[in-house]
Amino acid sequence: MSSATSLSVGRMVSISQRWVPDIRLGLQNLMLHRLRSLLTMLGMIFGVAAVVSMLSIGAGARQRVMAVIEQMGVRNLIVEAKETNDWQAHQKVRKISPGLTFQDYRIILDNLGDLAASTPRKRLVPTKTIPKAQQDVPTIYGVNPWYVNIAGLHITDGRFFDQGEEDRAAPICVLGAGAKTSLLGAANAVGQFVKLDEQWFRVIGVVGPKLSSQTDISGIPSQDLNNIVYIPLNSAMFRLENTYSWLRDEIDGLYLNLRDSAEVVRASQVVRAILDSTHHSAGDFSIIVPAELLAEQRRTERLFNAVMVAIASISLLVGGIGIMNIMLASILERTREIGVRRAVGARQSDIVRQFVVEAVMISVVGGTFGIVFGFAMSRLIAWLAGWSTIVTAASILLAFVVSISVGLIFGIYPAVKAARLDPVEAIRYE
Repeated sequence: MSSATSLSVGRMVSISQRWVPDIRLGLQNLMLHRLRSLLTMLGMIFGVAAVVSMLSIGAGARQRVMAVIEQMGVRNLIVEAKETNDWQAHQKVRKISPGLTFQDYRIILDNLGDLAASTPRKRLVPTKTIPKAQQDVPTIYGVNPWYVNIAGLHITDGRFFDQGEEDRAAPICVLGAGAKTSLLGAANAVGQFVKLDEQWFRVIGVVGPKLSSQTDISGIPSQDLNNIVYIPLNSAMFRLENTYSWLRDEIDGLYLNLRDSAEVVRASQVVRAILDSTHHSAGDFSIIVPAELLAEQRRTERLFNAVMVAIASISLLVGGIGIMNIMLASILERTREIGVRRAVGARQSDIVRQFVVEAVMISVVGGTFGIVFGFAMSRLIAWLAGWSTIVTAASILLAFVVSISVGLIFGIYPAVKAARLDPVEAIRYE
């Protein structure tokens, strides 16, 4: 065995000889006063549980929002028309702006040279369907065949329509997962027919489930993305358009997919400038840049985590004060013991180590119970409120490290105070 290895082993033995007796003594003292130790731990238990459960709620909510935004595509740029059913408001806007049109779409295509794919969108809601929808009436999306790639649709059965079917306004459709269940139930959908208002459409495909948000996200209206019927854009314009109010734009959305995600922000500025010019700054459209929303959501996530940890750490602070209070009381009870230890040769560092070990042990045990309690709370909240909660390893590690740090910090002062007791006076203490 080399000298370096021997030195290392000797150092480890020396450390264990110093710490193991203190840990054993700390356990004996905690078990001697079980109720007091448990009450002292409650602050740490509730503090750690608050950190874990609050971060799990935040993580669950943010994960869903982030997934919805990522689903939009970081290389996509979305233009949404701001339509209204208010006649007076509609007339006021139409005096200065023609609304979102195919002319806008063609101008944008001429000025954006880095497009991989694009499609206008005509969104309609039928007044009746056959078979009758068992849930909400599905929304109709009139789009071109590029939409399947732009939106990242996963076809689970059949196929999406092609350019030839788009050109001849074929009476065909592709059902979202929710629309398929609502209209046709569990039966095989491909080859069946559905009637949207006065037009029959043959089902040629079914889209797999997509994530949907229950609330608006940064200006994006909430919508069930599974309860959609996709039809060729020309079919929407020529077969269904005349059944709807003319208080609508020629098209109500544009999807632009760029080859390079780094160009999305620049492209959004170009599109905004074009539409501001053609719409005379009427403000009747909005531009959604998923890449920007994703970056903003990540910044918000970091801020939210900091705020939640700060709030929950108040409970840990209270728990730390409780540890300090109990340790100071313990010093008074064990003054004679401290004096005897000093008299038989214990150094001040030995006394400090003894009481710091006890404080940290309270924090470790309380933190462990707190993690278990916080995990149970997050599952209970998810079950009762129907929220999505995620207990991450980072939140557990953060709560545990903070709890140990609190025990260490608040245990140092009582330990130092105990170590500075005069041995003679301590032995005489009654």
